[in-house]
Amino acid sequence: MTVTGAEVTPDLRHAKVYVSVLGSDTEKQATFDGLDSVASHLRSRVARELRLRVAPEIQFKEDDTIARAARIESLLADVKKQDAAASRGRDED
Repeated sequence: MTVTGAEVTPDLRHAKVYVSVLGSDTEKQATFDGLDSVASHLRSRVARELRLRVAPEIQFKEDDTIARAARIESLLADVKKQDAAASRGRDED
């Protein structure tokens, strides 16, 4: 799990925390269920650590940027392999 970003409203009442989770859909769901279950605890910790009168309500949102980047890298590697194989085939002719 990687926290990729956060947005807080100007009045500090709401925060969206963007999280990237690699794994199966079941693993992703379990991660977000766990994050949702500790959100109120994190809210109180944030308020205490930052000495805020009102701490933001935390919502966790999925950020699939890392997964999409990994998929693109995989596709590019496949294209490179296919190109190399095609080049070897032309060289043998």
